[in-house]
Amino acid sequence: MTSNHTPLPRALTVHVFGRTDVGRTREHNEDAFVVCDLSTGNATLQPEVRTHGQGARGTLFMVADGMGGAAAGELASAMATEVVLAELDARWCRAEGTSAETFVMALKAATEAANTQIHRFAMEHPENRGMGTTATVAGLLGDQLYLAHVGDSRAYLVRDGVAVQITKDQSLMQKLIEAGELTEEEAEVSERRNIILQAIGPEPTVKVDLTQQQLRRGDLLLLCSDGLSGQMRATDIATIATNSTALEPLCQRLIDLANEKGGPDNITVIAARLEGATLLAPQPGDAIGYCPYVSESEMRPTVRISADNIAALVDDADPADPADPADPADPAAAAAAAAAAAAAAAELTVDATPAPPRVSRETWRIIFGAIALGVIAWQLYRYLK
Repeated sequence: MTSNHTPLPRALTVHVFGRTDVGRTREHNEDAFVVCDLSTGNATLQPEVRTHGQGARGTLFMVADGMGGAAAGELASAMATEVVLAELDARWCRAEGTSAETFVMALKAATEAANTQIHRFAMEHPENRGMGTTATVAGLLGDQLYLAHVGDSRAYLVRDGVAVQITKDQSLMQKLIEAGELTEEEAEVSERRNIILQAIGPEPTVKVDLTQQQLRRGDLLLLCSDGLSGQMRATDIATIATNSTALEPLCQRLIDLANEKGGPDNITVIAARLEGATLLAPQPGDAIGYCPYVSESEMRPTVRISADNIAALVDDADPADPADPADPADPAAAAAAAAAAAAAAAELTVDATPAPPRVSRETWRIIFGAIALGVIAWQLYRYLK
């Protein structure tokens, strides 16, 4: 990965480290991760990346957990990291603009491109049919973290001794929890806890979950595969993070704990601590958690109108109204008022669609029960095949 951009003065410092481990039961490590200073194109964990000042293009953190049997999962996760890096180089690092929306759209497109390439490869190589990988792709730009997420790898934010999950698992257990069918404690011990509803590669298209989080000085970002998150709770992560100031021993302690609890899967973790004058100190009432990304176009203010108030709105925008500040005798003023009224009308959003009916709890129970049975049947079919 290369960069043709001269780094700007850097006032935000990123301290980062990552580590992966095969665990205690698997023969191969199908996890992959990457850390990249996007302003320099350096995608290693050499000292200049472990502690670097943020440049105009930001920093990338990514964890991928492959699946597919034999070496297919290992291949899928490696392909995902390589494609995402290459796509960001082309779509973001070489782009003229440095807006947040350009960055987020590049993260999304890069993740979708990884899905397309892995799926195509599997179709061309029948021995790898069904290969895929999760992906948690986190891009840091200024004081904002943007995430493109598929599957059940996770991102946590640790602030003031508390760890909060800022991604949402695309899994059967998550859906059942949201439907009120299971508690989080019941989901942690369920035999179906490893069933994910989406991954990169198995299907021609993928729906990327885009989220964002405002960061504060001293925040610790942690990305991990489910080999780590499946063996401990957020409180365990917070305790270890609070008691470990250096990132290398922090990552090792988390991996050791996952192995002490059985190590049934590959374990991967990236930890990044953020410092610098451009970051505000934590504030009381700061919101931390799952926060869907809202694009600039979606943030435009709109006015909800109905038949009851449309007449009043039209009267207010009428340049011929005696109460209007524009002088109707002045053609130029009238034209300006008309243009303003047209612009105001363009901002109005008319919604005549009735609100959809609420879905009953029993209906949700049936829907998610059917989904669960379908997924289990599909898994059995693949196993027996």
